[in-house]
Amino acid sequence: MVTHWQIWKAIDKLAELYSLSVSGLAKQAGLDPTTFNKSKRVLPSGKERWPSMESISKILEATQTSFEDFTTLVTGQAAIGKESQGKPIPVIGFAQAGTGGFFGDSGFPVGAGWDHVSFPDVGDDNAYALEVSGDSMEPFYRAGDIIVVSPAAEVRRGDRVVVKTREGEVLAKQLTRKTASRIELHSWNASHPDLVFPLEEIDWMARIVWASQ
Repeated sequence: MVTHWQIWKAIDKLAELYSLSVSGLAKQAGLDPTTFNKSKRVLPSGKERWPSMESISKILEATQTSFEDFTTLVTGQAAIGKESQGKPIPVIGFAQAGTGGFFGDSGFPVGAGWDHVSFPDVGDDNAYALEVSGDSMEPFYRAGDIIVVSPAAEVRRGDRVVVKTREGEVLAKQLTRKTASRIELHSWNASHPDLVFPLEEIDWMARIVWASQ
């Protein structure tokens, strides 16, 4: 029988394995940052509060963790982590990404000058990482964070994406709408405006599938 304590400990362990607090894990999954706080695990009446299956599903998707791997954290039979799932992927800074020679026409990493970091396998041989600089992506991503991008992942409304314009600007935003003629992007930082681009001004767009914070 799975206990209340085992489920919460598995969530704690998942956050720990990817260098996140439970608040950071919730935020990464698009949940309220307080979703997994320890103060919410037992109601004032003393009744145990269980995390919802929806919230668990979202953190598994956000961390690219299979349900089978999560159950090993619940049962304690095995451990998952960056070392067991990791593989080297190319990484450069956002400033470099806007210059020529690092990407092909489809947004795949090419050329020289890339460093490499070890990250969990995201199921895309062309996945790459970008190191965040500046404050335009706060509060989700801060300077020094590493975000992993998958050119093969399907991009849908509401996804966090990296967009490269034909002028060479590289942006990390949330896709709010895509039509036959344009895309609309939401800026998380209120001091930076939302953006609208005609499709002909976009070089490529790829989904953010992982972040190390």
